[in-house]
This record gives sequence, C-alpha cells and structure tokens, in this order.
Amino acid sequence: MELPRHCSLCPRRCGADRTTERGFCGAGSTLTVARAALHHWEEPCLSGDPGAVTGSGTVFFTGCSLKCCYCQNYAISQQGLGKSIDAVRLAEIFLELQAGGAKNINLVTATQWLPWVLPALDAARRRGLTLPVVYNTGGYETVETVRALDGYVDVWLTDWKYADPALAKELSAAADYPAVCEAALRQMLAQTGAPVFDEDGYLQKGVIVRHLALPGHVQDSLAVLHRLAAIRQETGVEFLPSLMSQFTPFFHAAEHGLGRRITSYEYRKVIDAAVALGLTDGYMQEKSSAREEYTPPFDLEGV
Repeated sequence: MELPRHCSLCPRRCGADRTTERGFCGAGSTLTVARAALHHWEEPCLSGDPGAVTGSGTVFFTGCSLKCCYCQNYAISQQGLGKSIDAVRLAEIFLELQAGGAKNINLVTATQWLPWVLPALDAARRRGLTLPVVYNTGGYETVETVRALDGYVDVWLTDWKYADPALAKELSAAADYPAVCEAALRQMLAQTGAPVFDEDGYLQKGVIVRHLALPGHVQDSLAVLHRLAAIRQETGVEFLPSLMSQFTPFFHAAEHGLGRRITSYEYRKVIDAAVALGLTDGYMQEKSSAREEYTPPFDLEGV
C-alpha cells in the first residue's frame, strides 16, 4: 500500500496529499508511535488476568480520524504526541513484544498508518511473528479498509459508540458514525466468523464489540444494544460484546455535558438491557473501572 496522495483510508476521505500535508487525522508522511508495551487492562481473552506477567502487545499509534471530546488518549489522538519511526523499526517492535511474552499484537488506531503497518507485519511474519493480530479501532472504518486488512487481522476489537447521528456529531464530529460503524462491523464479522479461543482461553480469531456507556445518554446506549442484537440475528455470526463503565471526564468532556462519571443506576440499566437482549456472552466492566490509572502513560516506552 502506497502513501496516499489523495487520502481515503478512513471515512473522512479528506483527500490530503500525505506526502506533503497532514490529513484530518493529523497523520502526515512519517509514521508516529507513542507507546509499545504489554498492556494488562484489555478484555481477559486478550491480556489475561491483570496480575499476569503476560499481556496484550499493544502499539499505540498517533492520530485519529475521530474527534471525541472525551478521549482518554487525547495526547496522542489529537495533540500529536509520539515518536517518528519507520516500518523496519515497527516490525522490530512487533517481534520484541512477542519475545517479551505478548499474547497478541494489538494495533491501536492504526488505520492512518496502514502504508507502514502492512509492510511491517509482512516483514515481522517473515522473521517469525506468529501471534494473532488485534485491530483496536473506534469503529469508524470504511468497508474497503476492513477488506484490505483481510489476512492481516485475526481479531477485531472495535467500538460502537453511538446510535444517534446527532450525538455522534456533537461528541466525535462524525454524524455518519452509526451507519459507517454498522457497515464496517458487518464486514468484520464476515471476515473473521465466530470467536475462536486457544486452550488457555486467549482469543485467536473473532470480533469484540465495545460500548462505553456515557453519563446522561443511557437511551443511546440502549439503542446501540438493540442494533447489536439485530446484527447478531441477521448475520448469524457470534461476537463478544464488551460493556464499559470506565468513562472519566477527560479532555473537553465537561464542555459537552459530560463532566461526571456514569452512575451505578445508569450503568445497571445498560447491563439489564444487554441481559434482556441476550448479549451476555462477553464482558461487563465493573463500575470501579472508572479510574484515571487505566490510561497508560504515553512516555514513548518501547518505541
């Protein structure tokens, strides 16, 4: 994949000439990475128990095509923090994570860097990379990009943030998010099929769909869950729902009415709806997970 001169890697299709300018996502002509290390706070089927010496081999990329006002990783998603490297170094990072005990290679917000990521994965596999690749995404992906990752991605770790276009526009500057997310998810399910685990319970193939419940927006969460239940029924493909309560009012959240954490009452309504819809074969985060320490330090570790 060549560096685009009229970028359409994400649904923004901003048309940036990435050889000379930055796209809407903030990415330009040099690969930028903020952290590469074992991560212990993903779903247990990816990182194991929190106290385990292993973890998910997570690479945090700089930039993002969404502009979430509450992003906990805003320093890298919207403020450009990161270190410039090349595809050769990225391949080495993948192999270093494998040697360090990673259970998978977890690519966080990588779409804007696919012209580097795909060659790096090819090179690392030639040199002995055998771990499953997890694609950790906000869910705002084109069907074309999902298809281009067929054969590279084993596990999709994707968000479904909103059902309401107006809410998606206000909080993430993406009114088309619900439609884009659904189309991408259907393609992910078609490519991976039902979840497959190894003998130790680590996910080797499949789709995890995360939903972060937001304070004051329970009705939108319920609408998301209804769409997920419908997609499962319509496609006949199982996936792992992951309900998250960890919202913390980072960045510009308070300016958009998100200046508090979700209440136990709000989160219980979301969980009850998931149970009623049969979305129980997955994960439900404890309410105590809404803490700042779940955000990793972006100190260029491992880069």
